[in-house]
Amino acid sequence: MKLLTVACLFLAVALWCPASAAAASCGELATLALPHTTVTTAAVVPPGAFRLPTAGGAQGGGAAAAFARLPEFCRVAATLTPSTDSEIRIEVWLPASGWNGKFQAVGNGGWAGSISYPALALALAGGYATASTDTGHTGNNATFVVGHPEKVIDLGYRAVHEMTAKAKALIAAFYGAPPKLSLWNGCSQGGRQGITAAVRYPGDFDAVVAGAPAVNWMHLHAGRMAANRAANATPAATIPREKYQLIHDAVLAACDAADGVADRVLENPLACRFDPEVLQCRAGQAEDSCLTAPQVSSAKALYAPAVNQRNEAVLPGLVAGSELGWAVAAAAQPVATALDAFRYLLHNDPAWDASRFTPADVDRMLQADHDDVLGSTSTDLRPFFDRGGKLLMYHGWSDAQVTPLNSIGYFQKVVERAGPAAVGRSIQLYMVPGMNHCQGGDGPDQFDKVAPLEQWVASGTAPERITASHVTAGVVDRTRPLCPYGQVAAWDGRNSTNDASSFACVPAAR
Repeated sequence: MKLLTVACLFLAVALWCPASAAAASCGELATLALPHTTVTTAAVVPPGAFRLPTAGGAQGGGAAAAFARLPEFCRVAATLTPSTDSEIRIEVWLPASGWNGKFQAVGNGGWAGSISYPALALALAGGYATASTDTGHTGNNATFVVGHPEKVIDLGYRAVHEMTAKAKALIAAFYGAPPKLSLWNGCSQGGRQGITAAVRYPGDFDAVVAGAPAVNWMHLHAGRMAANRAANATPAATIPREKYQLIHDAVLAACDAADGVADRVLENPLACRFDPEVLQCRAGQAEDSCLTAPQVSSAKALYAPAVNQRNEAVLPGLVAGSELGWAVAAAAQPVATALDAFRYLLHNDPAWDASRFTPADVDRMLQADHDDVLGSTSTDLRPFFDRGGKLLMYHGWSDAQVTPLNSIGYFQKVVERAGPAAVGRSIQLYMVPGMNHCQGGDGPDQFDKVAPLEQWVASGTAPERITASHVTAGVVDRTRPLCPYGQVAAWDGRNSTNDASSFACVPAAR
């Protein structure tokens, strides 16, 4: 009888079944008949007993502390095979008690290739049923791409959708009811995944958090490679890592105080007018205190849009304030995420080296993605918005890995398509001054993304501000409001500049 109930609950994800269905035990979830699914684990994990499923259960200090605080939960691991070449691993964690009635799926980074265990732990600790996937391959690289087009589709969008459908079925079976709210929470690749899910499967989630989303992913690969090669045109043009601080200090000297607070954080980098030529070496000046002419050209190339062989922009440049992260963009070797794309997606050659890059490769990279499988360039979110979906985007201004201008451009195109009324009702973007890629940096990078999203779902209006914190040695030493795009935090001129209550969100100057 219970198996019939469980089967009914699976159908309830898409159809209708009586709401009074009995719940299944954790162990019984192993027998749940789900299409193209093999459940490999369905077991109760006692409080604080989770260990990473690696050799010896090794786990880092921060992760170990988070896992040690977890309550008892039902851990389900499964392998999904929606195509003949798919092998998508997922994990679904279900609180044994205190479930808040909601589902929060969590995203990946880079090329994915692993379950996001720390993010699962964070969601579970908040009372959510939660799920993560390795997207169908092992290892945070693109070696799986060659000869496996179905696995590329799995990474592009199918793995997240399949995981979501199976997770909802398991939730319904375990609790006897489907989740009352389904959320996505991810940054970088995870941001791309969330937006892609909203575009392709508008019914999968009610609301999405997309941080530093790697939308326009093929443009990111092409643009980061082109910018890296432009910044390393000759050995003499490569900017030594020790000079990043020099450039950053010059940016701050030019622009930091423009927002009324000298705190080594640019509130509005778009209003900063900085020319690296001010650092060009003068006759007799020691080279460690200035930039050579070739290095000045490299710095300008990093701030400028990356272009193709016709000098057409394919990716916006980095912004003022990002200089301390230039090791990602400007090092002699390009960032591994882009290098892998060129090696395996474009050239099918593991030995391909960035020195072989030609401007023609930019267009070839953009043409290598059929049907927008990986690119995630579509800005048509109207079906998602029409059913009440909410998209909360955020991006660090100091991000040197995914330029913040990529998110701003995407946001603006979505609004152009959906109409200005969508802003605040269906979509909102929050820029984070001084934050690097997803976290870190001199700015306030710690903030709750999910609670404001849930408040938005409940009220129908996006938050007017989100309070973020900067933490040093485990102690909060500064809070600031994050404002909707187009506004900046302005100090009241009287109270503490380290307290968010001393700031108001006002229209940004250009």
